[in-house]
Amino acid sequence: MRYALNLPPFGALADVRTLAELANAAEDAGWDGFFIWDHIQTEPSMPVVDPWVALAAMAMTTERIRLGALVTPLGRRRPSKLARETATLDQLSRGRLIVGVGSGSDQWYHEYSALGEPTDAKTLAAMLDEGLDVLTGLWRGEPFSHAGPHYTVNHARFLPTPVQTPRIPIWVGGQWPNKSPMRRAARWDGVCPGVEGGFIQPEQVREVVAYIQRQRTSDAPFDVVVTGYVGEMPPAEAEARLRSYADAGVTWWQEGFWWSDTPDDVHKRIQQGPPAV
Repeated sequence: MRYALNLPPFGALADVRTLAELANAAEDAGWDGFFIWDHIQTEPSMPVVDPWVALAAMAMTTERIRLGALVTPLGRRRPSKLARETATLDQLSRGRLIVGVGSGSDQWYHEYSALGEPTDAKTLAAMLDEGLDVLTGLWRGEPFSHAGPHYTVNHARFLPTPVQTPRIPIWVGGQWPNKSPMRRAARWDGVCPGVEGGFIQPEQVREVVAYIQRQRTSDAPFDVVVTGYVGEMPPAEAEARLRSYADAGVTWWQEGFWWSDTPDDVHKRIQQGPPAV
């Protein structure tokens, strides 16, 4: 199991230089990844930084750790623009980007309705699936066309291509026990499962893994990504908890933070180092 930090670029953490410094510190302390949330606004309003600008700065201060936004609601990000941003960032980071996607929701921050975007869940899911076709089509670097209900591409060719082959890994977020996000994840490279009202538990992860395995048509590596927090637990208790997740099939554990956390809070956890499990 690999270990990462996962935090919102909001409030006291809404500073690109601070995020770049924290990513550098995480790499020096032995962590495997550093991920930030993808949001345009919060409610109530607080400072927010653009994830792609922040990730570019983080790529410049690190050399080894994996980077990404978890997750990007593709329904409010034009897939052609995201294709250009992610290919550029993969080049900049020398092949360390992971793209996390989801359909998103208008429930918490009203980022869709406040900015004139669709809010219907089925529409957003359809935009996500079609947007992924456009995104990966443009990543190939060959002339690409697409005609769908939400997006149209006419013989476009995006160069340079990403560093990673066959493409940048895609992780898909979704709420368990909803099955459609899990079927979507099974078609790609990883899943970031959550549950309503708290953190997903190991027994629920086992259910997710079993369901996705039945849907998979490829034997390529597949990541299971879970966010929680064990930094304040006694070492033996933290080790037992993490081992239960690893045994359930988790391949990436992410120490999660909230908008109330400060750079000092994150730096303190970074310096404790990743768990030894």
